[in-house]
This record gives sequence, C-alpha cells and structure tokens, in this order.
Amino acid sequence: MQENQDYDLIVIGSGAAGIIAAIVAARGGKNVIILEKLSKIASKLKATGGGRCNLTNTLSNEDFMARFGRDGRFMQDALKEFNYKDLICFLDEIGVETHAPDGFRIFPTSHSSATIIKALEDEMLRLGIKIFCNERAERLLATGNHIDGVRTQNSTFYAPNVIVATGGMGYPVLGAEGDGYNLASELGHKVTDLSPAMMPLRTKEEWVKNCKADTIAKVELRVDIKKHKKLRAKGDLIFTNSGIRGPVVLDFAREVTPLLKKYGEVPLLLNLTKGKNEEQIREHFKTVLEKDNSKNILELTSTLLPSALSLELCKLAEIDPDEKYGKISGKKRDKLISLLAWTPLTVNGHDGFKMAMITRGGVSLKEINPKTMQSKLINGLYFCGEIMNLDGPCGGYNLQWSFASGYLAGKLLR
Repeated sequence: MQENQDYDLIVIGSGAAGIIAAIVAARGGKNVIILEKLSKIASKLKATGGGRCNLTNTLSNEDFMARFGRDGRFMQDALKEFNYKDLICFLDEIGVETHAPDGFRIFPTSHSSATIIKALEDEMLRLGIKIFCNERAERLLATGNHIDGVRTQNSTFYAPNVIVATGGMGYPVLGAEGDGYNLASELGHKVTDLSPAMMPLRTKEEWVKNCKADTIAKVELRVDIKKHKKLRAKGDLIFTNSGIRGPVVLDFAREVTPLLKKYGEVPLLLNLTKGKNEEQIREHFKTVLEKDNSKNILELTSTLLPSALSLELCKLAEIDPDEKYGKISGKKRDKLISLLAWTPLTVNGHDGFKMAMITRGGVSLKEINPKTMQSKLINGLYFCGEIMNLDGPCGGYNLQWSFASGYLAGKLLR
C-alpha cells in the first residue's frame, strides 16, 4: 500500500465546493490534493442547469439565506466571505466572463459548464494541486479528535486537514452515492434523514397525462395536510405522463418528499388560474359572457386555462363541456369554480435519487462550526456543500452555497 505523508490538505470530491476549497487553500501556500472516485473531475458541475451552469443569483445575502428556510442563517459567515459578487470576481480572475440575462440568474456568458471546468482545471494546474482520479475514499483516519488522513481502495494519504465535499445522493450516475455520509458517521457525526429533492413528482390522478402539452404559469401549490398548511410555493408547472414537473415542482419537491416518506401520499391543492379566487373567477366568467354569451362551458373555461386542462376539469366537475354556462345547475357550477380556484392532486411517488438534483438532509449543522466549516467533533475535518443538512431551491442557490462553503473552509483551515 502506497503511503503519502507530505500534504497539508486532502479534499475528497471534485465538485464546486471541493475545487474552490482546494484552490483557495493552495493560494494560501498549502500543499493540496484532491481525491475523486470517478475517472474525471466535476461530473455533476458539468451537468448543472442542463450544462448551461446557473452559477448563482443576484439576491442580497439576507434574501438568499431566507430561501433556505430556518437553517439558512448557517450560511451567514460563508456568504460574508464569498457572495455572488465575490464569485463573479473570482471567475473573472481565472478568465470566465459571466452575465445575468434575466437580471437574476447568473451564467457564464458561454452558457456552458465546460468553460467553468476548464478554467478551474487550469487554475489548479497553475497552483500545483494534485488530482487523483479513480480514488474512492473508504475511511477517514483519526487519532482521538484529530484527523490524520484518508484511506482509499488503493492508497493511504496523510494530512492534518481533510475537507469532505462529496455531495449528496442525487444523480448517482454522476458519482453522488452518499459516500461522505458514511465517512462522517463513522467518526461520530449525526446524519439526518435523507430525501431526494428538486425532482418531478408522480400523482395518483391519471388525467394529468392528457394535459402534458402546456406549461401553466404562476401556479400556486400548497400541501393539504392540516399540520403542514404553511407549505406552499409559486411558479410554472408542467403536467407529465405520470404527474407534474416544472420549476415550482422542482422547488416544492424538497418539502413533499419527506412528507411522502411519512404519510405514503401527499394531497396538494393547485391554484392554476394565476391567483384568482372563486369570486374573481365568477366575475371573469360574467365579463366574458357579457361580450359573447354563445360560448359553451369548455370555451368559457378555456379563457383561463389551456383547452386540454379545461376539458379535464369539466370532467372532474361532471359537466358536459358543450353545455352553456347558464344551463347547468348551480351545484355543478359551484363545483367547477371551486376546482378552478383549487384543483386537488395527490402525490404518491417519485423516481428516487436517480432523478433528484439535490439531497434534502445530511451531516447535522449542529456539529459544524459555521465560521470555518470545521467539525466540532474532529479537529482538521471540514464539510462543504451538499453533504451538509442544508438545501435550497432552483436558481443557483445550491451552487453558490457550495462555492461559498468551500471558499470559507479553504481559507480558514488550520
């Protein structure tokens, strides 16, 4: 077994968090190596945003942290050191131009993750950072409460500092298999329940497959469980053969998947009419019919929603779509308007971690110092990025957090 004893820092994982941690530490004069179990670095970074690489966004630190929920303030020190403006400057230093075409999401101007990866590789080469691919970390080595190094399937590497930046369990084909959770737990760290997040959801209702051609804008989703009434989200939604997807679903999945594990099914209510309530829908119908009273129910409902979706809601309300609005009973009319205001759907499954972009859960934040990202249990052991119990919505949030946490650890390690 080969033994290497002259390193200052070992980084496990070559994603955004691990790479920037290595670069910052090397710029500070540290002798750094990266251990990557795959044959190439940055596989998940390469796939980010469909390859377009939504790096971050333009929110203030306060607003950014708020999007992560109650644990968002854990990021305060990392974002003070390295927020979106600092990331833009860092990338500019290594030759990557960025822009925000919609004024919010920030991309490389090339809209290609390959641009980012090439620039990061060049900077690591310049700094003399050694990258060992096909090296799976199998165990963290420690004496008492001090880290000593890392054992892989091929070698043992020694250093007084180790950064675990292995990511979560989403997209295992890109190397995310949860290795870091086992490494952490073997040294006494608590790992919270893990759930797939940022993914499409399946529904019990089969009518959704008839509406898959259209994107519904500004949909509000909320959980219809008494204890969880406060869980809601807004955004664009797309119906699929088996359920729902789209930006609002990807964001909301992080709330739904843990409930699905607990309850088996999760009832949702969807406002598909851009926030209109029942009274506003009635008023809308009245206005439309005043202009043209020849419209049938399907034509009238289609002034609010695509025809395919309108037809399915008519069926749910047990209304003949060819009937005139004034000809149907008040009870059926009320049912249709109620369905238009809040359409029920029942989530009953998903495709697991193989389709999840991120993981909800991870190494407990209570056991990590937010000022340094160092373990409170083992000196010299650090955690960065998705391996920690902190995840955010779509829009560059999780990648910015990976960069910020990696930067802080790389700068402040012992």
